[in-house]
Amino acid sequence: MRIAVIGGTGHIGSWLTPMLFEEGHDVVCVSRGIKAPYRASPAWKAITHLHLDRAEEEAAGSFGVRIAQIEAEAVIDLTCYRPESAEHLELALRRRVQHLLHCGTIWVHGHGVSRPLTENAPRKPFGDYGVRKAAIETYLLDAAVRTGFPVTVLHPGHLVGPGWAPINPAGNFNVRIFAALSRGEEIRIPHFGMETVHHVHVEDVARGFVSALAHRDAAVGQSFHIVSAAALTLRGYAESMADWFGKPVRLRLLPWEEWKRDETEKDAAVTEDHIKHSPQCSIRKAHSMLGYEPRYTSLEAIQESVTWLMRNGAL
Repeated sequence: MRIAVIGGTGHIGSWLTPMLFEEGHDVVCVSRGIKAPYRASPAWKAITHLHLDRAEEEAAGSFGVRIAQIEAEAVIDLTCYRPESAEHLELALRRRVQHLLHCGTIWVHGHGVSRPLTENAPRKPFGDYGVRKAAIETYLLDAAVRTGFPVTVLHPGHLVGPGWAPINPAGNFNVRIFAALSRGEEIRIPHFGMETVHHVHVEDVARGFVSALAHRDAAVGQSFHIVSAAALTLRGYAESMADWFGKPVRLRLLPWEEWKRDETEKDAAVTEDHIKHSPQCSIRKAHSMLGYEPRYTSLEAIQESVTWLMRNGAL
């Protein structure tokens, strides 16, 4: 197929774009052209690149038209963060595309009720990001019902891959947690450390999109979780990483107000967001309908990323 990947050099796109090309598709990578992909591949030289600034094009009302002009059979949208953007693109592609795949987030669930969360669980989103992404999902899946628009929504978890820091056992991105664990030093975790995080390797996310393309008839009009097979508790995460480093684990469990006093405002806010969500998502639907099988466990993905951080002097 001819496939357009919007955000084709970002976290997910750096794996997905060359993967699609290697499978024989005619791929158009849409990006701002500002930064290099996270993953090197000889495929990048053969892939068609279209440099567009989405915000500028949407402000001019031309982004959807520019994407439609690619005449792709499938469009993968990895950079849609506003309901208006989703509506703009859907209207431009209506009756002009065979499949639109939208990248959502497990944040659409909010705090949820029961675990593991399934795709049909009642949505209780909170926070600007989760609320907006939930609204986008609602709009797109409603369009599938109302007009037959061929859309699929995939919800990745916390993205992990070589090139950036993963969410750590304290629920934020500060790499000093991993450094302390590697030296056998004490780390501080809020509450009892039983809140959860649900990672996924970006290669598995990319394969989730490929699977949805391959199973179009089953995927259209549906949403799917694309995460690792199991979430991690913060405490178990810390203990497992200390063991991986070959060091004893030294944990200090603190009440929230005491814990956040010694953290930066940014780190505390990120941690609060993660522990309030504490996601644990089922992949049963993606497995049964798309054949989705993640290659990485959460810890395997994290350890690969941390290894990259150490090799590149970031840890």
